[in-house]
Amino acid sequence: MIDSIPRVRPLMLLVIAVGAQVLLLAFQIKGEQNVPLIRRWAAAVVTPFERGGTATFSSFGNVWKGYIGLRNARTENEQMRAEMQRLQLRNQQLESQNAEAQRLASLLNFHDTHPEIDMLAASVIGSSSDSTSHTLFINRGSNDHVRMNQPVITPDGVVGKIVEVFPRSAQVQLINDQNSGVGALFAASRTHGILKGKGDPDPSLEYVAIEEKVQPGDVIVTSGEDRIFPKDLYLGKVESTVPGGNASPFQTIKVTPAARLDRLEDVIVLLTANDMKVSRADNITGGPPKEAEAKAAALAAAQAANNAATQSSAANNSPSTSANAAPSASKPAPNR
Repeated sequence: MIDSIPRVRPLMLLVIAVGAQVLLLAFQIKGEQNVPLIRRWAAAVVTPFERGGTATFSSFGNVWKGYIGLRNARTENEQMRAEMQRLQLRNQQLESQNAEAQRLASLLNFHDTHPEIDMLAASVIGSSSDSTSHTLFINRGSNDHVRMNQPVITPDGVVGKIVEVFPRSAQVQLINDQNSGVGALFAASRTHGILKGKGDPDPSLEYVAIEEKVQPGDVIVTSGEDRIFPKDLYLGKVESTVPGGNASPFQTIKVTPAARLDRLEDVIVLLTANDMKVSRADNITGGPPKEAEAKAAALAAAQAANNAATQSSAANNSPSTSANAAPSASKPAPNR
């Protein structure tokens, strides 16, 4: 083993000498484009490592950029989502305020349109939890001169009547309550009936004869015969009608209420039972504008026909009347 060591040293020296000679030759020998051979060798050895390192660092950089970009995008997305939710909430608030402003404007306009009626605006503060009872509570009571059986309406139509009064609140029985009954009539034909609640969303008009022609869409108003609701308040429209069962002489008429009884927020309490003046622009006293105009035209035509008949009768009776009236006018009044 010891004898082999001296032999290795000359071999190593020979290898080093050959390598040095090769390197010198590589520096001296030039290939294409006057590039030394040593540079080409160095490029061939180093290039794979450079490519690998570049790819590795490039991939790492892309991953890092993607991670940072994803975090930024996620943050921006959360900010945009929060902003969208804030804008949606603000939009809902504005829509609610707009709806409230429209309701209040409608109440004010109705109050200004009917100065002959003493009325009171009220807000709905609760409703009955009984599924068979349709009642609600308002924030007006005996302290505000609210009394039993006073009518409760909206600019759209009749709501119900006061059935219980407290100092600062009152209970309202809706027209679709199972214990409700309102004197009603058809706006066009003036045929009478009774609007009764069944506990369902829609009440029914009862005691209308089978012979009476009733069509879906016919307007129904109050008759005033119940001594609670003024005459000609808008109750609703006919939804459907069928003949009564069990040989009944009356029809079964389902009515769609004019007022939205399932979404009441503000109502009007009529403090007096005075009749309202019929107005074409007022839905509650004759239905929608076209129906109100038709009704007003029918009333005007009837009044004109009545006036014409009166004038004709007066013209036919005028000679005899004047002849009989002249002598009596010339006679002195008897003394008593």
